[in-house]
Parts: sequence; C-alpha cells; structure tokens
Amino acid sequence: MVKDKTVFQCVECGYESPKWLGRCPGCQAWNTLQESMRAAPGRSAARGRAPSVEPVRLFDVPVIGEMRLKSGLDEWDRVLGGGLVPGSLILLAGDPGIGKSTLLLQALGRMARLGPVLYVSGEESLAQIKLRAQRLGLERTDDLWVLAETSLDALESLVQNRPPAVLAVDSIQTMRLDLLESAPGSVAQVRESAAWLQRLAKDKNIGVFLVGHVTKEGVVAGPRVLEHLVDAVLYLEGDRSHTFRLLRAVKNRFGSTNEIGVFEMKETGLEQVSNPSRFLLAERPKGVSGSVVVCAMEGTRPILVEVQALVSSSGWAQPRRTFMGVDPNRVSLLLAVLEKKAGFSFLQQDVFVNVAGGVKLTETAADLAVVLALAGSAMDAPLPEDLAAWGEVGLSGEVRGVGHAARRLAEAVSLGFRTVVCPRGNQEQLAACDPQGVCLGVRSVSEAVKRLFG
Repeated sequence: MVKDKTVFQCVECGYESPKWLGRCPGCQAWNTLQESMRAAPGRSAARGRAPSVEPVRLFDVPVIGEMRLKSGLDEWDRVLGGGLVPGSLILLAGDPGIGKSTLLLQALGRMARLGPVLYVSGEESLAQIKLRAQRLGLERTDDLWVLAETSLDALESLVQNRPPAVLAVDSIQTMRLDLLESAPGSVAQVRESAAWLQRLAKDKNIGVFLVGHVTKEGVVAGPRVLEHLVDAVLYLEGDRSHTFRLLRAVKNRFGSTNEIGVFEMKETGLEQVSNPSRFLLAERPKGVSGSVVVCAMEGTRPILVEVQALVSSSGWAQPRRTFMGVDPNRVSLLLAVLEKKAGFSFLQQDVFVNVAGGVKLTETAADLAVVLALAGSAMDAPLPEDLAAWGEVGLSGEVRGVGHAARRLAEAVSLGFRTVVCPRGNQEQLAACDPQGVCLGVRSVSEAVKRLFG
C-alpha cells in the first residue's frame, strides 16, 4: 500500500522540496517552507473521462443585474463597493487584537435582517461569542446563528440542508478537511479549505467571509494562492494605542480598491466615523511650531490630518532620524532638498516626524506639508492655525501639482481653513472655484519657505 508523502512547500511561490530548507530555491525567500502531507495516488478517486464542454460567445452571455447585501454600516459597505455580492468570497485580515472579529460580527448582525447568517468560529466558544454579542447589542438578533467548529466536513451537511445567505469563518487558519492529514494552518489545509469554501460560495450563491491571520511582515499568513482565490482582500489597519481603525481594500473584483472605511474603537464595538477629519484634528495644539495640516486623499475621500515635526540639537555623533506614519526614504529626500535648496542644515540635528492619529500617509501630496513642518520646527516659527497644505516636492525643489485638488480644497474650506498652500498648477486649476482667494500657489520649496516664514 502506498503511503502519504511528506513534502515541504513554500508559502510564497509553492515550491516543493522533500526536505526542509532554510531558503526557498524558487523565490529565494527565507524560512517560508512548511511541512504538508500529499495524498498517495491510490487515495484519490479514480478519474473518469471529463465531460465535454462548449464555449459561449461573450455577446450571448445573459446580463444579470448585480444585487448587493447592504449591512447598513456605510463605511463597511463603501469598502466592499456598495455591499456584499452574493456568491463572493471575502478575506478580512489584520493584526491580532485589531478588531477583525468585532467588526465582522457587527456587520453580520446587521445583515441578519436580510436573511439567515451563520458565524463559524474555530477560535472561540459559543459562550465567548455570546459575551461579545452582548457588548455589541446583538444578542436579540433572530437570524444570526453561531457555530463553534473547525471541521469543514461537519459544516458541509449543515450548509447543504439549511444554506445561509451569508457565511463567516473565523479563522481560515483553524479550519481543516478530514481528507488531509496535515495540521490546521498548514499550507495544504489553508489552500484546500479556501478552495472548498470558494466552491460552496459559487454553487450555493452564498456570500462568504474569511478571517485571516497576518505575519510579522503584515501579509496574510498561509500560501499566496489564498489571496488569489478570494474576490476581495480587506485589511483592518491601525495602531492599537489609538482608537481609530482603517478598513482598506487591496483587492476587490466588485468595487474600487481606492476606498477606505474609518472606525473608532469604543467599549460598545467599532463605531463608524462619517467625518474623520474633524476627529483627527480635535486635539491639535495651537500656536506651536512644526505642526502643519495636510489634506490627503484616501480613495475618493479627502482627509485632513496633522503632520508634526521636531528638529532639535543632537548630542550624538550620528543624529537620530525617527519617522512614523510617513515613508522614511521620502522624508530623507525632503531633508536633502531643504538643505540644498532652502539653506537649512540638519547635520547636527535630531529629526522626528509623526502623523497624528496613527494615520499612514502614502501619497506624495504630503511632501509640502512635511517640508513646512520641518522648516517651522527648525526655525521655531509657528504657522497660522487655519493653514493647510499639499503638494509633491521634486529633487530640484519644485512643487508639483497633484490630483483631486477641488475635493481637497472643499474639505479644507468646510472645516474652517482660510489659507491653503498648494502648487501653482493647482491654484490655476482652482481659480474658478476659489472666489475668496484661499489658495496660495507656490512653485518651489524656497518660495514657500520665504512667503510663509519671511
């Protein structure tokens, strides 16, 4: 009798080796090979002749109206593209303790008004789920069903007899198929469990949510094929020391990947924030140097956040450089531009840059705000409280225009900002929608520093 074979498979590229290797020969990644069991040829069912198939012209495919299940959480539905599409497979990932299960249970409780919802947990008991539901105010939801189970084979008969409208599995790393002898969380179990749930979602037209763990690098744990199988990948981000959480889509077959949802962690769960700019600026200090407000775009939504900079004399031979919420390489570039084009010197200065509220700025439109914050801290000169800025800074010190200028300006004006420092190109574009002359256009870093600090 042929026995099952033990192989070591790379979770990044799928390379297989008969023994463990520290470095994958396929993708050159370190410590990515995990042990898994490959079933013997005799274990699989005998394959008959495949049925004949015929292609269909794309023109002849009938058009079916897209129906979405809306939870009522506007921030959640926005990230999904307007709601959950029946038959789709959604992966929700995030750091441990960030609030994935809490947010998912809140959304399921609201969607239970549209049809039966089944929440399967492989990490918590029914009593623990009940305690969380009581805290969230969901204990009286009639069509929210819960199950503590790790075997998908045991789940199959239940779903076949009473298929729910929405199924949630928390988490995919705890699920197992009895056909495979490897442990839950292994490459084979995660891959086959996700494929089994994908077939279930398509066959029964069930919306399926999967909760996934992340590694220390911030990527979804398990084989890379997991992200390819699902229809959407959502990341719940945020610093656990702050109350704000950002729900971001990095893949979405039924919507845009540029949308984010903003939530605030409270004792009663995650509460959606409809106007995050006002909350992020609520505790902004007044009359201090090194503080500048930038209007950043998160998807199609403009958000005003505070950029803080601190420049102080260093007593060390090598000054410290600490940057939080911004790209360190980008800030190093801006420091060099300030030294070369504006006459500043940071040789014996410690430099610290922080984005308040735990927000991470990834777009280059924040360059001008970072430059002004650094210059203001170095000169110990505060800027007006009603000033905001945006613009991309180039290596020659020029300030370049950015997109969505009209939305940025409207958001800044609505919150009471009376001066907006922006690229000259954006000022010319906004001439028609800026009758009060709020925009102050600049062409270079040196011009911005001279006009604001003298």
